[in-house]
Amino acid sequence: MAYASFAELLKAAGEHGSLGRAALAREAEDSASDAADIAVRMAETLTVMEEAVERGLTESELSRSGLTGGQAVALHSATPRIIDGRMHDAIAAALAVAEVNARMGRVVAAPTGGASGVLPAVLVTISRTLGVSRDSTVLALLAAASVGGVIAARATLSGAAGGCQAEIGSAAAMGAVAAVELAGGTPEQAGHAAAFALQGLLGLVCDPVGGLVEVPCVARNATGTAIALSSAEMALAGLRFPIPLDEVIDAMGHVGRSIPPSLRETALGGLAATPTGRNLSARLCRGVGCPED
Repeated sequence: MAYASFAELLKAAGEHGSLGRAALAREAEDSASDAADIAVRMAETLTVMEEAVERGLTESELSRSGLTGGQAVALHSATPRIIDGRMHDAIAAALAVAEVNARMGRVVAAPTGGASGVLPAVLVTISRTLGVSRDSTVLALLAAASVGGVIAARATLSGAAGGCQAEIGSAAAMGAVAAVELAGGTPEQAGHAAAFALQGLLGLVCDPVGGLVEVPCVARNATGTAIALSSAEMALAGLRFPIPLDEVIDAMGHVGRSIPPSLRETALGGLAATPTGRNLSARLCRGVGCPED
C-alpha cells in the first residue's frame, strides 16, 4: 500500500471506488498477489484485533509491572454518565487492546504496539453499531492502513523518532479514516477526518513512565479513539480542514524532528520526569531490575 501521498491515494480511490479498494489494488500490484488472497489475510488481521478487544474486556489481571490492568473491564462494566454508549464502548475497547499489549498478549501493531488499541476499537465498535458487513470492514481496515502508509512515507510512525503524535496521532488518523469508510463517507471526507485527528494531536510527546508502554500510553489509546470518532463525525457532517492532509503529515514530521530527545521515548521528560513518575520508575527497578543495576 505504498502511496507516497494522500493526493495520490485520493486519485486512485476515484478510479477504484473507495480508499479501501485503491489500497487493495496497490497491494495486489506491489506484492504480485491475488486481491482475494490479500483480503483473506486482512480478514485474519481483523480477527486478531477482535480477539484482543474481547480478551481485554474480559480479563483484568495486571501487567508484569503492575502499572496497568483491569481498567478496560471496569470501564466496560460501568454505566455511561456523560458520553453515549457508542463512544463508551469504543474507548473501553481501546483500553482493552492496549492492556492486552501491556500484558504481552497478541495484538496488531496498527501502527505500533503502543498505539494498537485505537484502530481495533473503531473498527469493532462502529462496524457492530452500524451493522457493516465483514467485507466492508476489511476494506475500511485497508483504507486505514493505506493512510498509515502515507504517514510512514512522509513522516514517521515511531515515538522515538517523532513523539507520541507519530503513534497515537497516526492511529487516530487511521481510525478516523476507518470510521468514515464504515459510515459510507467519501474518500475526501476520510482525508479531512484524518487531518482533523492528526492536527488535534500535533506535538504530543512520548514520555513513558519507567520506559514502559503503559503510562500514559494505555490511556492515550482511549483518548486517541475519542479524537478519531469526533474527527470522523466532523468530516461526515461536511466540515473541511483547511490544510490538506499531506501538509498536516509533513507538519507532524517537522514537529517530531523538533521535539527534544527527552520527550521522544527516552523516559527523561514529561510525565516520566514528574516526582511520581520517577518514584514509579524507581519502584519498577527495585522489582524487576534496570539495565544500569
